[in-house]
Amino acid sequence: MDTTGRVGAQGALSAPSTSDDVEAGRTPQEDLAGVRRSLDGYLLADFPWYGLDEAFSGPRWLMQVGTVADGTVEHGSTGHGEEPTLRADGEQDKQRFAVVVTVAGRPVRESADGTGVLDATSVSSAAWLAGSGLLACTWPAQIERHLRDEWLEQQTLAAWELADEIDGPEWTTLSLPVDGVPTQFHYRESEFGWVLAGSTAAADGRSGGESGGVHIGAYGRGMSAYGLGFSVIKDLSEYDH
Repeated sequence: MDTTGRVGAQGALSAPSTSDDVEAGRTPQEDLAGVRRSLDGYLLADFPWYGLDEAFSGPRWLMQVGTVADGTVEHGSTGHGEEPTLRADGEQDKQRFAVVVTVAGRPVRESADGTGVLDATSVSSAAWLAGSGLLACTWPAQIERHLRDEWLEQQTLAAWELADEIDGPEWTTLSLPVDGVPTQFHYRESEFGWVLAGSTAAADGRSGGESGGVHIGAYGRGMSAYGLGFSVIKDLSEYDH
């Protein structure tokens, strides 16, 4: 995968945590709320944020940003619809939400501490963050405690491998508008929901407008991915935080 490895995911491409927080005494609802960040983190980014376009009229909310050691913002997520919560009663299956992940288009570069090199970000980066994000908010909360960590580790590894093989048979293609321009995404469905990932024109090496060159991932449940559209967020204050 053209991104940092899973060890490196502790920095530039960190995935949401779940079971450790539950074991520490926080409820799943508190865990998901706890990773949300203030507007300040989003304003520090040197790339544009994406969300669902104006055709979506439901609630919008901020989630989290991911940074590297020097504080540079590398990626972040914005939510749409009903904020997902982990519930042992199975009612989470009825939740309707879509999360959009924006990943800065980065070339190969030195790490902030000068001791190594960070690989370029790619559409696989967005697919990995979207896949792990879906897992974080849909894993079966009723699973027995002694099996929880093993299950999460297996599923997280599977999400990584699927992202690494984004041109493989597990993925289909789906054309959706990005700033009004038809854009091809890699798409897959699972028992947990759906995941998609693609790149704006500039990030793909073609001429692009205000996109600034980013990779876009998305995941959701209860809301169909078909018919969605993405656009640059003009005003982040439209997202509750």
